[in-house]
Amino acid sequence: MQATEGNREKLIDILLNGSKEMPGCKLYAISADTADESGIWSTEIWDSKESHQASLQLPLVQQATAEGRPIIAGFGDRHIVTPIGGVGVD
Repeated sequence: MQATEGNREKLIDILLNGSKEMPGCKLYAISADTADESGIWSTEIWDSKESHQASLQLPLVQQATAEGRPIIAGFGDRHIVTPIGGVGVD
């Protein structure tokens, strides 16, 4: 994800504040791209596609979406994968 110029930290805060208490979310990690001062990486692990879809209706998520949308410059690659295992992955 690309934040508009000078708004990366603000967008990160919005994303983190809007991601609290999402049923079915096993991991929601936001990272700042070290090579791009506007770049943000989001890594999410959900127990099901349905849980993720349901999260989009949560008031906190909808508020974060409304606040964040004006300072999102664009999106890059999106990859949907199936976790197999690892530390902290059920």
